[in-house]
Amino acid sequence: MGISFWQIAIVVVLVVLLFGRGKISSLMGDVAKGIKSFKKGMSDDASTTNQEDKSKSDNSDSENK
Repeated sequence: MGISFWQIAIVVVLVVLLFGRGKISSLMGDVAKGIKSFKKGMSDDASTTNQEDKSKSDNSDSENK
């Protein structure tokens, strides 16, 4: 008792009728921009953390000498 092709097709048709093609494509574009921004933010955060770790290890090396 799974979801059949016809049930999925009816749901897709209803969504397109309610929101329209233009609205759905603009929504998907906004989702893609959000994902790209999130990935960029995560990579920026990782590079900032690496730089902080390096500066901390440099400071501890100089204190030990």
